[in-house]
Amino acid sequence: MTDEQHRRTPTRLWGGRFEGGPSEALARLSVSVQFDWRLAPYDLLGSRAHARVLHRAGLLTEDELDRMLGALDDLEEACRTGEFRPAVADEDVHTALERGLLERLGTLGGKLRAGRSRNDQVATDLRLYLRDHVRQIVSRLVELETALIAQADQNMGVAAPGMTHLQHAQPVLFSHQLLAHVQAYARDVDRLRDWDKRAAISPLGSGALAGSSLPLDPEAVADELGFDAAAANSMDAVSDRDYAVEFLAAAALIGVHLSRLGEEVVLWASQEFRWIEMDDTYATGSSIMPQKKNPDVAELARGKCGRLIGHLTALLTTLKGLPLTYNRDLQEDKEGVFDAVETLLLVLPAMAGLIATMRVNTERLEALAPQGFALATDLAELLVRRGVAFREAHEVVGHLVVWCQVNDKDFGDLTDDELAKVSPHLTPDVRDVFSVQGALAARKAYGGTSPERVGQQLTALRSLADDHASWAAS
Repeated sequence: MTDEQHRRTPTRLWGGRFEGGPSEALARLSVSVQFDWRLAPYDLLGSRAHARVLHRAGLLTEDELDRMLGALDDLEEACRTGEFRPAVADEDVHTALERGLLERLGTLGGKLRAGRSRNDQVATDLRLYLRDHVRQIVSRLVELETALIAQADQNMGVAAPGMTHLQHAQPVLFSHQLLAHVQAYARDVDRLRDWDKRAAISPLGSGALAGSSLPLDPEAVADELGFDAAAANSMDAVSDRDYAVEFLAAAALIGVHLSRLGEEVVLWASQEFRWIEMDDTYATGSSIMPQKKNPDVAELARGKCGRLIGHLTALLTTLKGLPLTYNRDLQEDKEGVFDAVETLLLVLPAMAGLIATMRVNTERLEALAPQGFALATDLAELLVRRGVAFREAHEVVGHLVVWCQVNDKDFGDLTDDELAKVSPHLTPDVRDVFSVQGALAARKAYGGTSPERVGQQLTALRSLADDHASWAAS
């Protein structure tokens, strides 16, 4: 076949055994280029590395290699500008790019296919795509970490009601609560960095499943593409999607953490809480009620968690019954991964902006901090320090709370006689613990909510966020 015939012939990466083309129904079912086209830059990276390996194996001359690399560069630029786009007849990204190469090189373009299969190509492309985009996700996580850290710093010393079961429990520093979310996102980053170690394995060179009889060098290709090593087993290399599952698991957990923060923001912004005021640029209004200011960013973060969990479940279900090695079911690995990436890159900046611009109602927080008998535990622990068994101390303070509720009083309103009526252990000096600031200062053990410990946590998390940013830029 002449170069001109190559340029005019519809590209199909299979078909010599077949007398006719696929039916329209099969073609429509098989096509994936509408979503896997985003792998084009990574497929071209792999093609350059493969071309160099073919040259070192003596399968491309120096001149052919130069022409091949020049054509690949030209094709990449055409893809970037939109001059070259997939056609209706292209089955997938690999088919489209081979068509583009044949249009530029004719017969020479067909030499690039030697020693590789779409099976190892797509596995390599997806790993490259994810390793690249995971760093983008970590950059966005750093923005959210930084916004939370800045709010914690700005509101350092502000007391707030700490809650369990959404009921007032004990006073905490509001900064401590904000930094609790940073701790969760820091674990998310740690998971993605750990994931990257296992994802840094190159499948290219595995061929369809058994490797190649051509004198190729998978380790050299791995090194050129930034992987740590080549796959040790060609069958595993083309069928493994653990890296996609692990990414989706990490993405789902990030979604859960975003949802939990979103839920708290929704509560904090409500008329009942009034802990924060959202900036107008990160809130919406109502089409019918002029007074409304809605926390749509937080609600959407909460809502999109479901699709992230769904993508993980879907891929696990797809993989659970597949025999080795490649099966076309694996085409289902990409759409969920792409959507998870895009969802996180959409939600994270919006949440970072919401947190960075919100205004904290410090006066209300501090007024609410002691309410709901939130200092009851401090009183019980004072009695313990005086030798009372905690079981008894717990009951004494519980009786005191009931007495206050019946008589519509708070701890600070009680007289000496009223304290003594409940228990002889409740001497006048127990009033020493009826102080929010005292309660905060007393929680000075590692991990506690005392100003000293929260300050240390703030410093440590700033340093950790800087480390996360450095890794993302690597």
